[in-house]
Amino acid sequence: MKKYLIGFVLLSFIASSCGSSKKDEAGNLNDKKAELQKLKGEQTKLTEEITKLEKEIAKVDTSVVAKPKLVAVATIDPQSFEHFIDLQGKVDATNIAYVAPPNGQGGVVKALYVKQGQSIRKGQVLARLDDQLIRQQIEPLRVQLTSAEDTYRRTKNLWDQGIGTYQQVLTAQTQVETLKRNIGVIQKQAALMTVTAPMSGVAETVNVRVGETFTGMTANGPQISIVNTGSLKITALVPENYLGRVGVGTTLQVVLPNANNKTLTTKVNVAGKIIDPTSRSFQIEAPVPSDPSLKPNQIAIVKIKDYNAPNAITIPLNVLQNDEKGKYVMVAVKEGGKTIARKRQVQVGELYGDRLEVKSGLQSGDVIVTEGYQELYEGQALTTDTQAK
Repeated sequence: MKKYLIGFVLLSFIASSCGSSKKDEAGNLNDKKAELQKLKGEQTKLTEEITKLEKEIAKVDTSVVAKPKLVAVATIDPQSFEHFIDLQGKVDATNIAYVAPPNGQGGVVKALYVKQGQSIRKGQVLARLDDQLIRQQIEPLRVQLTSAEDTYRRTKNLWDQGIGTYQQVLTAQTQVETLKRNIGVIQKQAALMTVTAPMSGVAETVNVRVGETFTGMTANGPQISIVNTGSLKITALVPENYLGRVGVGTTLQVVLPNANNKTLTTKVNVAGKIIDPTSRSFQIEAPVPSDPSLKPNQIAIVKIKDYNAPNAITIPLNVLQNDEKGKYVMVAVKEGGKTIARKRQVQVGELYGDRLEVKSGLQSGDVIVTEGYQELYEGQALTTDTQAK
């Protein structure tokens, strides 16, 4: 019994020791991680302080000849600066016709005379619909008409001989005229089974085949459409916050990305009067001249000029920097026979593309640093000579 008790006590002691050892190891690992993180933070701070001190020493220590920093520069040259509202638009056909069956109901296509892409002239026959049932009604009427005309002639001859009554002649004559009118109505119905082009242009869509029913429009769109590319327009949606700046007469620059960035100039001739509640925008239209490179539904970039400064100072956007005093750029100036870096605080205006308008702080002839400006400090020596050592 004692042996069992002693064994149990030994096992409990060993298990307790192992658990305690694992807890100690986990605690040491966390402590080491925390210490490492602390040292890394101190290292970063020390590196920043060392760099800062080195720059400050270089500024005031005359015994150290600093190597000029290689930079790229550009001279300020005032020029016209324009700001545009850039919108996505498209090319639309001013004249586009969706061909409909003349009878208003349609029918089965008996013959088709048009192909997609084919040039069409106004009035050209595009298709014939099955008119068999209609023409079947004409033949019996023609037989009746032949008989009625014969009856009329005989009645008229008898009346001329004094036989019969005038009422009999009128009745026979009326029967002939009624049959002729009925035949004429049916012939007109048959003529309505011939589909013709409502205008000249190009067959943009031909989505019907012989044997299929032609109704003009299906769930998939028009079955036959004709586009007149001789008259095109640009359409675009303008956000409502530009409502006061865009209207009829506003000049547009239209860029066609898929036509080698071809640029056209036009003016708005239609400005929508209603704001779309979903897009919060209104539509504008502007005519463009006929051009083989323009296609309906082609994407267009519509540029609307809303600002112009004829003699503006501009800089590349990327050279603008910020400090506790505000926005600034680094300029290269000549002092004591050397080229050194100086900060220039600036006030900026409009931005378009990568060009930023500078309202104040720079003037014509100033030389700005365009490359290598990121680590420059006030008074640092500069060079633009790539061969300098």
